[in-house]
Amino acid sequence: MTSTPPSGDDAPPAPPSDPSADAPSGHELWRPWTAWTALVSGFGLTVVGGLVVAIIAAAFGASVSNPSPGVNIGLTFFQNCALIAAALFFAHLAGRPRPKDFGLRAPGADLDDSRARRTALKRAIGLLLAVWFGFYAVSALWVAVLNLDEHQTLPDELGVHGSTLNLILVVGLITIIAPLGEELFFRGYFFGALRNWHGWVPAAIVTGIVFGAIHIGSAPLGFTVPLGVFGLGLCYLYQRTGSLYPGIALHALNNSVALGLTQHWSWQIAPTMVVAVSASLFIASRLARALESRALAGAPPLAQPAG
Repeated sequence: MTSTPPSGDDAPPAPPSDPSADAPSGHELWRPWTAWTALVSGFGLTVVGGLVVAIIAAAFGASVSNPSPGVNIGLTFFQNCALIAAALFFAHLAGRPRPKDFGLRAPGADLDDSRARRTALKRAIGLLLAVWFGFYAVSALWVAVLNLDEHQTLPDELGVHGSTLNLILVVGLITIIAPLGEELFFRGYFFGALRNWHGWVPAAIVTGIVFGAIHIGSAPLGFTVPLGVFGLGLCYLYQRTGSLYPGIALHALNNSVALGLTQHWSWQIAPTMVVAVSASLFIASRLARALESRALAGAPPLAQPAG
């Protein structure tokens, strides 16, 4: 005894198409001009914070023209917090941001197969190393061509030799807080918003230029071009992996090595690299969880099936 397939008339009707399925969402809604507004807002907030600190310092008889290392550490920390706050604020104007909007997800997180995710992670590590070595090659060539002999002075300005506490604070600031704050703002938001302008290549070039320019004063002037190349490479790394975590890790690794070399460290560099990468990625993952919880809290309830 055989059965015949149901006729077309008996087939269940196709579900209605969702007109919002192809609608832009998340970072696709970030307006390119908000990248610049967020940048100005972040540094403007830093200036306001600096003025407040200067007024308080002057009231207690401290030098305003030559601030103490503690004040410099506090202002640098506040600057990174201000940049993060600006990124979150302007992202929120387009709707509650999700971690993936900032790239706060593991490489290959959207893949169902565990083997494919491992392959994506290995590929991200390979790209990280390629960008890092490429940056070193460009820097070495730049230094050789221009015969540069400039040295990093920021750690000394922050009082790295003042005390053990100062040393710990400076190491944490340069190798953990700065990579996290700068990556979340410049790659996570600034580059993310500019991509909606004319694609990722012009956005990466502009982001690299701005990234190099904002280090004028904190890094030797001659190294702003290599730093711009580094910023461009970090954009490329984010674009190719779809994750901000490799860029945060690379930034932490590079800052650890740079700080160690300026302080003439030897064995101390390796553990600093391990701690910096682990701590910065851990803080980034906590921020991702907080963003996800906040987004879910504001999401509309799921529709219940009829019947």
